[in-house]
Amino acid sequence: MRAWSSLLRPRQYSKEEPFIRAGDVPMAYAFVVEGLLCQHYVGRDGDLIIKSFFLENRIAASVSATLLGEPSLFTITAIEHSIVLEYDFAAFKSLVSDFPDIAAFYISYMERHWIIKKEPDEIAFLHDDAMQRYIDFIRREPELHKRLKQYNIAACLGITPESPSAGCEEQSPSQGLTDADAISYQTSILSRPDCSISVGEEPP
Repeated sequence: MRAWSSLLRPRQYSKEEPFIRAGDVPMAYAFVVEGLLCQHYVGRDGDLIIKSFFLENRIAASVSATLLGEPSLFTITAIEHSIVLEYDFAAFKSLVSDFPDIAAFYISYMERHWIIKKEPDEIAFLHDDAMQRYIDFIRREPELHKRLKQYNIAACLGITPESPSAGCEEQSPSQGLTDADAISYQTSILSRPDCSISVGEEPP
């Protein structure tokens, strides 16, 4: 791994600062030391759509565009102030054939985060309704969801941000609560037969 560490360049990104812009041909990957980034694009109707979140110990990258040497379809932006270790992917790739341990790590990482982890999400989009995807996200990512605004979660899950439905409006005290508290409260009443909530808030 020493050969790989020689390629690493420390870099900091302020909140809302882009690491990769849509339309650029990306050359680098970034290992997230501290902070949180997201990969996103703008849909046909002008809605924000989030493809992935990259938190600590994840590698932020526009993988397909980097491999193909083509303009990225996505932007990767820091949601929080973030510290990363960037490295040139072409230089990293040249190490793979000479260092089996690096090759094994990279293959294992890609299998886990870009194949195995994404498959259930793809199935969920086909078979689960929006609320079920929301509940599953909170169960699957209990710490991550506390760091996100509700509209970030909605943009990731394909849920249109809107106020609580009329069936729960009188019961919900979520107005005035923090986003995390509102999410926790809404989740606690999802099982009520007289209540159906659609999550989210409009971004500022």
